[in-house]
Amino acid sequence: MRSAGRLIVDRQTQPYLPPYLKLRHDAGRDRWVLLAPERILSPDQTAVAVLQLCDGKRTVEEIAALLAKEYSAPVEVIKTDVLDLLQGLADKGYIKG
Repeated sequence: MRSAGRLIVDRQTQPYLPPYLKLRHDAGRDRWVLLAPERILSPDQTAVAVLQLCDGKRTVEEIAALLAKEYSAPVEVIKTDVLDLLQGLADKGYIKG
């Protein structure tokens, strides 16, 4: 959903990384990085787990369900965390939907 040009991430959003961003594993430093034009971001483990599932096909609801199962956590808690993370990334232009 869009609000005045801003992506509002909700349960049915199908998030994905735009073509100018790449999630890569830096083997030399053994960490994940998000490569953006003229910047490198270092997402934490939680953000990496979410970003790896952002393929433009899965909804936020489906991503939360997969992570809840993987981490044996309540899906509603995971969904809230995923929505917060993705909205913050969308506000910075790092996530599309």
